[in-house]
Amino acid sequence: MIKIRFKYYFFSIIFISCLSFAQNNSQIKLPELGDRVSGAVSSAQEKAIGEAFLKQAYAQAPLINDSLIQEYTELLVFRLSEKSKVQDRYFNVLLIDDPSLNAFAAPGSIIGVNGGLFLEAENEGQFASVMAHELAHLSQRHFARNVLRSQDSSLSSALVLVSSIAIALITNQPQAIIGGSAFMQQENLRYSRLFEKEADRVGFTNLVASGYDPYTMGEMFENMNRMKRYYGEAPPEFLLTHPVTSSRVNDAFNAAESIDVSGSKKDSLDYSFIRSRLKVYYEKIPASSVSYFKDAFKKSNLPSDHYGLALALNKNNEFENSISVINDLIDRFPKNLILNTTRVEIYLNAGLYQEASNHVDEFLSISPGNYPLTITKAKILNETGEYFAAEELLREQLLKRNGDPYLWLLLSDIQRDGKNVVGYYQSKAEYHFLLGQYEEAISQLEFALQLTKNNFQVSESVMTKIIDIKNKINKSRGL
Repeated sequence: MIKIRFKYYFFSIIFISCLSFAQNNSQIKLPELGDRVSGAVSSAQEKAIGEAFLKQAYAQAPLINDSLIQEYTELLVFRLSEKSKVQDRYFNVLLIDDPSLNAFAAPGSIIGVNGGLFLEAENEGQFASVMAHELAHLSQRHFARNVLRSQDSSLSSALVLVSSIAIALITNQPQAIIGGSAFMQQENLRYSRLFEKEADRVGFTNLVASGYDPYTMGEMFENMNRMKRYYGEAPPEFLLTHPVTSSRVNDAFNAAESIDVSGSKKDSLDYSFIRSRLKVYYEKIPASSVSYFKDAFKKSNLPSDHYGLALALNKNNEFENSISVINDLIDRFPKNLILNTTRVEIYLNAGLYQEASNHVDEFLSISPGNYPLTITKAKILNETGEYFAAEELLREQLLKRNGDPYLWLLLSDIQRDGKNVVGYYQSKAEYHFLLGQYEEAISQLEFALQLTKNNFQVSESVMTKIIDIKNKINKSRGL
């Protein structure tokens, strides 16, 4: 049903690596982490580079704005990070709206995940093996160590590099990197493969320590190895420079053989639900999705196919059938938050606001402040004209997610509907600010300022924000 486009980015720190667990660790001679690395790029500089990367990503990337998928991915990354050596565990997780297989790590604890990774990773262990690999790139500070090796390790050059990487990742234009900085042209393929090998080794240890079946890493390699055959004699550039050979697949499985798998985790119900959610998301013809999941559920009787059917029916505006299917699932798994949040979403789409409100309130009382439930509650309040209450809910979330442009955009939509014009302009300004669109942010604030001349407190706040943004513009221009 799903037609997947396999794209590869030249520099994306994707999981296709030169795995060789069988080699002795002493053969992998890498620079020691410590003062020399920090001297090249400090942790503070990495954070600044990450902020620049985020602005590029938010401004140019097609992102998946789905609170259930977002929360699931964030929680999984954080759980894995508890067993990793990542120092800064305040992650920014980007869900890139692209059905091709890809994942990457960037300075400043940024993890990027394509929607296609969920489609290709058949279970949570496989998905977690990719995330563990990306966390290893962060914990081993591979970006800083690359800068250390370059002849130009200035922060400004690093910012140019990150900007070009972000564009290449987001637009699928590998040439953007090559033109962006001489740094990449100085890079040595052998050394980058060495980094990939280290990330494999560290990521594998992290995966096992987090309780996942060690064989899932080899399984993910097998999936990638099969993908090579789709291209015949003309594979993408990335597969040419980062080949996944049969021996490397075998190395991954050989490493797993020495580990006791009893009690290890291979999959989860929630992962299977999220995967089905993305299958429905990427099917452009809702009726085709309904047919696919009807057939799949008849054959498998799996909860994930049952869930996919409920979502497909909802997307096809068959709300009554969708509610019936999701209720059957909830009877089997009454406490599952993904299922219960999805039922609220279906009620909301069907215009059954009272039912939606009753169910969302029930589970918010059990899980106060839950991100997906709160977002859904705010949308219900907006539809029923309770704009101020909806605003308050989103502001509570913004205390924890102040750097999330999607939340600011959603807040601005609610303020527009509620005729809170000043608030609308302020929220739109915050949205544009996070995208690095400073001039547009100032323009929005100037509109707000015109409406607040008789309110000293608000106008003073708006003026302060305008001055802050202008200072940032001047600083970026070196003035």
